[in-house]
Amino acid sequence: MLLLVTNLAAVTAPAPQKVSLAVLPFVNRSADGANEFFCDGITEEIINALAGIEQLKVISRTSSFFFKNFEGPLSEIGDQLHVSVVLEGSVRFHGDQLRISAQLINVADDSHFWSETWDRKLENIFDTQDEISRLIAEKLREHWGHLDVADRLVTAKTSSLGAYERYLQGQYLFNQWNPESANQAIAQFEQALAQDAGLIEAHLGMADSYSFLAVAGFAPREEAWRKAQEHIKKAVALDANHAGLNYMLANDAFFTRASYQEAMQYGQRSLAAKPNYAEAQRFMAFLYILRGDMSVAHRHLQYAKSIDPLNPETRFYEAYYYYLAGEYTLAKQILKELLAANEKNVPALVTTLYVLLSARQWQEAAAFLEGIPAELMTPDERLGMECLLMALETSTPPAGLAQLTQHAEAPEAHHAHTYLFLVQVVLGRFDAAFAVLDKLFTVQSSVLLLSFSYPLAEPLRADARYAEYHRRIYALEPAPAQKPAKPKATGLETAKAQAYAETLKRYVAQEKPYLDPTLSLRALAHQIEIHPNQLSWLLNEYLQQNFNEFINHRRIEHFKQLVVDPANAHISLVG
Repeated sequence: MLLLVTNLAAVTAPAPQKVSLAVLPFVNRSADGANEFFCDGITEEIINALAGIEQLKVISRTSSFFFKNFEGPLSEIGDQLHVSVVLEGSVRFHGDQLRISAQLINVADDSHFWSETWDRKLENIFDTQDEISRLIAEKLREHWGHLDVADRLVTAKTSSLGAYERYLQGQYLFNQWNPESANQAIAQFEQALAQDAGLIEAHLGMADSYSFLAVAGFAPREEAWRKAQEHIKKAVALDANHAGLNYMLANDAFFTRASYQEAMQYGQRSLAAKPNYAEAQRFMAFLYILRGDMSVAHRHLQYAKSIDPLNPETRFYEAYYYYLAGEYTLAKQILKELLAANEKNVPALVTTLYVLLSARQWQEAAAFLEGIPAELMTPDERLGMECLLMALETSTPPAGLAQLTQHAEAPEAHHAHTYLFLVQVVLGRFDAAFAVLDKLFTVQSSVLLLSFSYPLAEPLRADARYAEYHRRIYALEPAPAQKPAKPKATGLETAKAQAYAETLKRYVAQEKPYLDPTLSLRALAHQIEIHPNQLSWLLNEYLQQNFNEFINHRRIEHFKQLVVDPANAHISLVG
């Protein structure tokens, strides 16, 4: 009798409209503690696979990995990530074999409603990851609601296991975000490419690593950027539509060529390839914030927050949004929290100064500037900030203006350009401010895209030239006409849905498949000869029941009939 009431708790559990899932970092159970990078890689691959399911909200890697080695209550994870389900797992390596275990947990009551273990060969890692991801998706839709699950969720990145291992090792090292690890990551990516030159992720890893070293000043800038560009070009030749590649190209267009139009186009391509790409969602929010399209920016930012709420970058862009919207108190609070977590967060430090200056809190700004260590600000940025503060306080030319003007003569003096422009605006010297902008057009400086929108530059809006410069700086070509979206393949016409529903009910009544305790949605779909996605839609959208509700209701009814049958008087719940 017990098999008839399996998972009865799911019958009464209300299913949310959209399942929200956090995949926690898989625990390394290997005896020697090695292969941590592989565990992280498996976790990330499952996150990416499940995130491709339209009806499923999956928390991104960065926010999920905040809970690596976390031993607190599950409810805390649910509260911070706003998820209803958590996936936990572990990996144990033994030679060329691996054992992977996974379990799904309902956050509301801490109940484990599914678990499974796989023993597989390491050489079949991509097939194994696909198998695991699809089964997780199957169990989620059986318990929670309709999901369109593709026949394959994970595609092989390479035919070389060695190249894949080196890539994962490189990615693991790069995620440490320090120069030593970045250089070690480059060595791993090089080994990966030596085994498979077509592994696009390794090319992007090389570009990421060299870009990081260039921006952070830990490698000769021009040489590092040149090497990053070489690998970006190779990645373009391999897959021009790759989401990560187009995100890189968007940043490159913005920060090296000051092309707002190109940055927007690449950002849109990135999201077209991967709509749930948190990095691209944040970048698109950033672009729209600068242009002043705050409602569109807010939508992108909210999407990023929904899937990557704990990422410091998400929080920073939220503060940046409030700063440019004039909500200085809200911006200041978020920046304060970011600096409490990392006092060397340079973007948060500089933006805090801008917020204080925009809020006319001169004394606090001066004290804050004084407290920033010399190594965290370039000389031009400190000089420029001091000039800007004095100009705002006194409405007179600051003592360092001549020096700032001299430094701004250099085409690459981006910080000097920023502050010279803002000081001229604050002093009411609009002709001089527009002259700085004209120079920035020539040298293609990203300062042009950034400083023009700052609240401190708002007085410039009263000038008749402002609208034309805004149009030139944030130029956007008309979007191409969109083709009408194709109807969803899963949805059924009313007549067909009704026919399938009758077939389903008739088959269940006659064949009683619910008596099989291992029955799955996919198995039932095979039995009545329809696609599993169509059965999922039929149950959830047409019959308004998830799979477990539908099956367990019939199990209960069958049990009731058995109970009242005198022939079964000798049977009890325990056997």
